[in-house]
Amino acid sequence: MAQHRRSTVLVTATAALALLGLGLAAPASATKSRPASMTGSGSVFMVNPVQSTGDQGLTDQRDSDAAVPASAYASVPLRNLDGSGYLRGAWVTVQSATGTPAYSTTNTFAYTRHQDQFEQVMAYFWVNQAQEYLQSLGFTGEPGALPAIVHQSFPVKIDQYGGDNSYQTDKPYRVRLGKGGVDDAEDAEVIVHEYGHAVHASQVPGYGTSLDAGSIGEAFGDYLGVTVGLAAAGQYGWPVKAEKACPMDWDSTSYTDAPHCIRRFDTGMTVATREGEVHADGQIWSQALWEIRQGYQARHLGTRAWDTTLVDAQFRFAPDTSFSAAAKATYDTALARDGAAAAALVKDRFAARGIVF
Repeated sequence: MAQHRRSTVLVTATAALALLGLGLAAPASATKSRPASMTGSGSVFMVNPVQSTGDQGLTDQRDSDAAVPASAYASVPLRNLDGSGYLRGAWVTVQSATGTPAYSTTNTFAYTRHQDQFEQVMAYFWVNQAQEYLQSLGFTGEPGALPAIVHQSFPVKIDQYGGDNSYQTDKPYRVRLGKGGVDDAEDAEVIVHEYGHAVHASQVPGYGTSLDAGSIGEAFGDYLGVTVGLAAAGQYGWPVKAEKACPMDWDSTSYTDAPHCIRRFDTGMTVATREGEVHADGQIWSQALWEIRQGYQARHLGTRAWDTTLVDAQFRFAPDTSFSAAAKATYDTALARDGAAAAALVKDRFAARGIVF
């Protein structure tokens, strides 16, 4: 079993206040030329190098460019920039104290992994991608639509933690990505996992005050990282050459055996075999989410329908929710949104993990 690491989430009730307004100091740029366009371009990993190449033998080699083939990179649009020339925009503000902030008068950010700025581009693109995905499901806050989630420019700090871990905090509300082993911001599933904690905090201020709630939070972060990555692969025509039920393939190369996974969606864990640690026990919940996703796909409801139902259900979770209460809220939402057959699938897959209501 993969080591249970990544993302200690520190969420308190003050997260709700932080979501309403966040003052961020802007870099000194008054004398710099600014780009005219709010859309730029940049180079990113296609989720991560293991997923895009299928090569389980890749290793970090101290940020060497030679460690990763050119085929692992993709040129992508960087949308919603603010025109400052920095990686700041409507949904993301990248901060870095360990290297020169990426800046371009043409909004062109083409770097490779040995440069600090590459990880800044990764953070911008993937947080923006996650927010765009949520909005594509209907979470826009517009009249008649579903409520907006993390509807602000979200700060991401790059290489701000020396260990091999990353954190989502609310003091101020932000993500801090670590640099031990493989730098965390090189793996899109790590970035989006941390953003998943912010999603929960946005939906339910103070979320995560019980073991079950914390486990659900870790599971959802893993699931969101995978589902946003798969959606991007479909959107841009990227290959998926590694196991889908296996998050953070690249980041975990520094401490797992192949096939590399930080955790899995098919461990067979149940509430009867839980370990009492949120990352381990999260695999109970994430396996149910993954199997429901597969069931929706098999029944031609579509994975987007399931993702919408899942995220919508989370508004009904309590900060200290139990597995049982959260499963019941998810079942009720599936029944209302997708019908009796879909709700029965949800109930069955949770029951398979020992979660009954």
